Amino acid sequence: MWLLDTGFIIFVIPALFFVMYAQNRVKSAYHKYIKVPSKSGFSGAKVARAILDNSGLDDVKIEQSRGELSDHYDPRKKVVRLSSNVHNGTSLASLGIAAHEVGHAIQHANGYFALSLRNMIFPAANFGSKLGVPLFFIGMLFSQGGNTLLMDLGIALFFFAVLFQIVTLPVEFNASTRAVAALEGSNFLTVDEVKPTKEVLNAAAMTYVAATAMALAQLLRLLLIRGRRN
Repeated sequence: MWLLDTGFIIFVIPALFFVMYAQNRVKSAYHKYIKVPSKSGFSGAKVARAILDNSGLDDVKIEQSRGELSDHYDPRKKVVRLSSNVHNGTSLASLGIAAHEVGHAIQHANGYFALSLRNMIFPAANFGSKLGVPLFFIGMLFSQGGNTLLMDLGIALFFFAVLFQIVTLPVEFNASTRAVAALEGSNFLTVDEVKPTKEVLNAAAMTYVAATAMALAQLLRLLLIRGRRN
């Protein structure tokens, strides 16, 4: 019954299709441009190192990570981790993704507000994403007598997960903007290479938009169910 409620049909199902579309789009763009070599011939690791050094971040390390599209920046250890195709590759996708992750390192060093806020709410968001929805539905079992405390607590916890996704959007878009500017400014990309590189980064950003849409859809579903309990 819970899986077929009105909120699931109206909000969650469309969000699921959006998530699948975004995932397919980023994989398509990645696999297309990971095969297109950049004219500069630099690897993702060398580009990342150059941008970091130009930004005065010689204390940030670069490591190779396993898996595909596993690239990320670890602010705790100040390490940019790049998947093998990005770390060693000289493609447009390699350069764009490497520069994007360096963008996060620059955000961290500059105290970018949205990134600081995201890091601050992460513990609550992580807790809420794991326990918010289960706690809400457990509360449904005990709300027959009018006690909706657990349902309300579940919604409050899940709200932090939604907030985290919302705050993530400017963080990701800003990192991509920084990436393109750095690649152009250092002549790692020619004018005609900018558009396809942006295509990869925009496709990746779409996955975060989809994740936010899914989180909002879940929250609206919970609120709709909670409203009916009144």
